Amino acid sequence: MLALRLLRLSVLVGALIALLGIAVPANAQGNVGRALDICVLRDTGGMNPAELIQHPERFDCTTRQYKLGPGSFWVISGDIDQSSRPGARLFARFASLWQQGMAMHTLYADGRMFSQRTDARGITPWIQLGAVGEIQIERREAKVVRLLWHVEGSANMRGIMLGTRLVTGTESQRATIALTALYAGFGGLCLGLLVYNLALWGALRHRFQLYYCVMALGLLGYVFSSSGALAWAFPDIVNNDRLRLNYLLLGFTGASALIFARSFFEEAVFTGWLGRFVYVVAGALLGVGLLVFCFAPLNVQIVDAAFTTTFLLLGAVVGPTLWRAWQVRSNYLWLFAIGWGAPILTSLLRTLANFHLIEWNFWLDNSTLLSMALEALMSSLAIAYRIKLLRDERDDAIASEVMARRLADTDPLTGLLNRRAFLAQAIGRPGEQQLLIADIDHFKRVNETLGHDGGDEVLRLFARTLRHAAPAGTLVARMGGEEFAILSSVDARIEPEQLLARLRATRMPFDLKVTASIGGCTGPLTGDIDWKTLYRGADIALFEAKSAGRDRARSAHREAA
Repeated sequence: MLALRLLRLSVLVGALIALLGIAVPANAQGNVGRALDICVLRDTGGMNPAELIQHPERFDCTTRQYKLGPGSFWVISGDIDQSSRPGARLFARFASLWQQGMAMHTLYADGRMFSQRTDARGITPWIQLGAVGEIQIERREAKVVRLLWHVEGSANMRGIMLGTRLVTGTESQRATIALTALYAGFGGLCLGLLVYNLALWGALRHRFQLYYCVMALGLLGYVFSSSGALAWAFPDIVNNDRLRLNYLLLGFTGASALIFARSFFEEAVFTGWLGRFVYVVAGALLGVGLLVFCFAPLNVQIVDAAFTTTFLLLGAVVGPTLWRAWQVRSNYLWLFAIGWGAPILTSLLRTLANFHLIEWNFWLDNSTLLSMALEALMSSLAIAYRIKLLRDERDDAIASEVMARRLADTDPLTGLLNRRAFLAQAIGRPGEQQLLIADIDHFKRVNETLGHDGGDEVLRLFARTLRHAAPAGTLVARMGGEEFAILSSVDARIEPEQLLARLRATRMPFDLKVTASIGGCTGPLTGDIDWKTLYRGADIALFEAKSAGRDRARSAHREAA
């Protein structure tokens, strides 16, 4: 029942994140500006843009772009009928895709055409936050009729031109500010989690903390790359190289997330084939990321398909892991069920989009950031929860050790120190010490009158009276049978007569009158010889008290002993 609830919750969380872009018609511009209808035409060579932009009827507006395959294409927009003037600038925005180069031609109502081209870096100079391209349309009094793009070397894995919109300068700024806040929040979260858990690893040295830091570092790098900030930091980077780095960092992050989970869960979760399978899938994710990074320029379609297919293996790991965690009653099942629900569902939806079973949009394309950020946050909570459990285990162990020591050092019947613990604490105490030996009078008669259970109760009451009468710092012990020892500094001397009075006043079972005799001796207690001398003196004094009629105290000097 619990597992079913966790599964439902994880699916719900993942759905809220992954379907954000499906439920809301948002795209690469953050739902700003107006969407442009576009049509495409394959470039067969020798085509004149000035002529093509005048004949939109020659373009294909019905065939889905990905069905046209890779190559170079002309892409034309629908009629715009807006002016780009000072104070009302217009920009064309579109998604960053795998392509070699691009040119944009703008047709104005006065018949003029203005052209803008990329260089060897691709669309890197046009990249904005959100990894979207943005081209400022030349400002003129005449209205813009339509736009024509020449896309060179398009891999066309998702499409040729996606998320094409026309935005104003104000809308562009708002989108940039919103995306800056979004990515800065993700980056700050990753950096904070990285520093926090790295500090924890330095203090506690648990291996899973270091693996978590590696995962957070990979996610931070992926956020930096996929957001487009990398193109701002390194303006000379080729955009396709930035995309290759995205693949590598995503594969690295996925692999490190699996290794972190492998080290974090209880060992019983990954016994047998599942533990080995996790390492295989983690290696495959890292390997396919390297494959794309190294060989994408040769055939990006093949390596992209391999990358997408390999990521489906994440689901093959997560499902059995959560099931095994439920079987062994893992303490961390619910946290990972929530944390993994979103990444798995978003990976599935992105895979469906890559295979063109659902439509592409900006939020779905960036859902990995949202879901991985949630996974990192939930994993950090799992770490905090595990540290709490480790602390509780440590506290329980300390308490058990203290209890074991107490049991080893105390008399089980009275709770006082036993002879061994008493001697260990008594010998070596500095200064003059007073030792009192108290012995219950005629204890055999007590046992005969009350029985052994009654005799035990008398011993407990006797011990409690001694403990309450002793000042702080006094050692009270049951030396054996009905004999007790009280050791205190002469500066906190105990008056034997007062102690006897309290013993007489203690109410015993069935109001039985119980008395005791006390023998005392004072002297140093720096070693075993001193102890033997001091004890012998107190024992002689005790014998004198009993010989004098019991229920009284006698003292002996160490010299006399």
